[in-house]
Amino acid sequence: MHTMPNGLPYNRFGITVSKKLGKAVRRNKVRRRIYEAFKQYEASVKTGFDIVIVARASAAEAEYISYCRVIGGMLRKANLFL
Repeated sequence: MHTMPNGLPYNRFGITVSKKLGKAVRRNKVRRRIYEAFKQYEASVKTGFDIVIVARASAAEAEYISYCRVIGGMLRKANLFL
């Protein structure tokens, strides 16, 4: 995960998934799961940041609960919780 202050009163969120993860169906599934997991934490994240999550190869086989746990940990490590 990469973060940077954007000077805006809201957050911008992006997800990148490499073609190394597989074909479009698999990449889109990973993208949807990451977005849904992030939505659980969105209300408790500080505003004014650009947040980009880079999916790794292990994300293709991970369970949804793992996405939630990892994204929560990354946000905590980046000190983005209110």
